[in-house]
Amino acid sequence: MPLKNLLSWINPNTIDLREKFLKKSVTHLLGSSPNNLNLYRLAFLHASASKDSVAKSYKESNERLEFLGDSVLGMITAAYLFKKFPFKDEGFLTEIRSRMVSRESLNVLGRKLGLDEVIEYENQKKTILSRSSMYGDALEAFIGAVYLDKGFAFTQNFIISKILTQYFDLEIVVQNNPNFKSLLIEWAQKEGKKVLFTLDEEGLHHNKEFTAFVLLDGEKISEGKGYSKKKAEQTAAMKACEELGIK
Repeated sequence: MPLKNLLSWINPNTIDLREKFLKKSVTHLLGSSPNNLNLYRLAFLHASASKDSVAKSYKESNERLEFLGDSVLGMITAAYLFKKFPFKDEGFLTEIRSRMVSRESLNVLGRKLGLDEVIEYENQKKTILSRSSMYGDALEAFIGAVYLDKGFAFTQNFIISKILTQYFDLEIVVQNNPNFKSLLIEWAQKEGKKVLFTLDEEGLHHNKEFTAFVLLDGEKISEGKGYSKKKAEQTAAMKACEELGIK
């Protein structure tokens, strides 16, 4: 049940009521009460509404938790796919993980989980933020908070049972096969950039391995390996798209 359905019992406009709403929301998401509610309060504090920290060296927001959550989510998703596809190579696993934890995917997932109801942000920037990565960022920050609050085993179970198995059909994810090379070339044309693919090859004629490099305006930004030129170029292009934020 999305968090927005919980709004019927409370108006989260005042500080006290917002605290109760936050605790109710987090408990609903986790299936158990939070140990440290402050972590989740910070996870849903967008940079547009950030505040000076006690140390005064930076403004508090969910960005540090987002950094942590991104790593935790990526690692648990990687382990999940590693077990689900025991005979697939590194390139395949990297590509599928990339589709599952892409910024676009996480933004959609964040909304489905109802995070748009609990994120604290500057109201004047709502229109711009609604088109940004705010919801995906908050989801990663939330995962970072869960990890610190509940530990790895709980977080792993939460991600697998409440996110990966509930919202992703692996057959559909695998079948949805974007052409990353074309995406990269189209982006470069729009941005007035020059993109170039180069190839190295190693091994005997019947067992060659190719390494593709992506050069953007003459600078190498990614590389990918494969036992065919196409596979190597697609892997390199996928990594370049990730690096450049191309969807």
